[in-house]
Amino acid sequence: MKNVRTLAATIAGRCERPHPREGRRKPACLSWASTNVSHTNVNIHMMPRPVPSGSLPHCAVFSVTTLTPQFPQPAIVPATGVLWVLVSDQSIAISDGEKPQIYAPVCPSQAGPVEYLGHFGATPCYAAGLQADAPLPEGWAGVGVRELYGRIPDEDIAVASFAVRIIGSAKMSRFCGRCGHETVPVLTERAKRCPACGLVTHPRISPAIIVLITRGDEILLARSPRFPVGMHSVIAGFVEPGETLEHAVHREVQEEVGITIKNLRYFASEPWPFPDSLMIAFVADYAAGEIAIDNNEIVGAGWFGRDNLPQLPKKLSISRALIDRWVERKGPFSET
Repeated sequence: MKNVRTLAATIAGRCERPHPREGRRKPACLSWASTNVSHTNVNIHMMPRPVPSGSLPHCAVFSVTTLTPQFPQPAIVPATGVLWVLVSDQSIAISDGEKPQIYAPVCPSQAGPVEYLGHFGATPCYAAGLQADAPLPEGWAGVGVRELYGRIPDEDIAVASFAVRIIGSAKMSRFCGRCGHETVPVLTERAKRCPACGLVTHPRISPAIIVLITRGDEILLARSPRFPVGMHSVIAGFVEPGETLEHAVHREVQEEVGITIKNLRYFASEPWPFPDSLMIAFVADYAAGEIAIDNNEIVGAGWFGRDNLPQLPKKLSISRALIDRWVERKGPFSET
């Protein structure tokens, strides 16, 4: 327990993190009473070469870089020496204090599904899904993933969102989608297998495109009926079966605002855990047409300059990164 507490304190203190590689019975969950923790132009069909993090066009907040999955994962969750991320529906338990943290040294006895997340150095990290009426330890509170932004380091937000996502996936894949039999974990990868019919199910990923469209010194921004009053953002939508990413961009733009585009360029990507998207961002130039909104997914749209921008999304999103990069005149926004 001492080593785990030391590691939790190290995490809270933002010390440098190692990145090794290595990989379930119900855990020996402990009682909370037993502990007291204070605490461009890119060919989309080619794999890009690694790029130093300082030169990336967008630092994806929800990209998990501090945990390394090691497979096969342990068949039995260790009783000690484990860090826990506690999940209740779409919320994460965090500690109070000047430096809140998401890592708990024990798992509460009322835990539901338990899922391996990865290793933090040599220490395994698991997510535990709490039952709806399960009490949190004294000094801890449940906070939605979006509300964590600015309260804890970005790398911890990424782990928190990953934990919510994996617990949600475990609940959704508890029973086989083909025959209804209860599934079991696959220890050699992040998946569930049906022992009756053999169907293997991986965590769902829903690809979605997002595109910033430029016309001279203006960009096109639109309003979804789901947005807060006054907020605008760039065009986005899910990729349909049988589409390329490029096809999806052209289709979504045509469907939602009625114009055509040209000079499509890749910008960056980002996992978006609400609940399971992978956002692939592009920049494009206006080609032709007049704005004609669908009044369904889009209820307003227009061209905006740098001096008359409306309310924008929060900075944690890739949509805001696209807009900010355009405002700052940085990034791949001209044809090359």
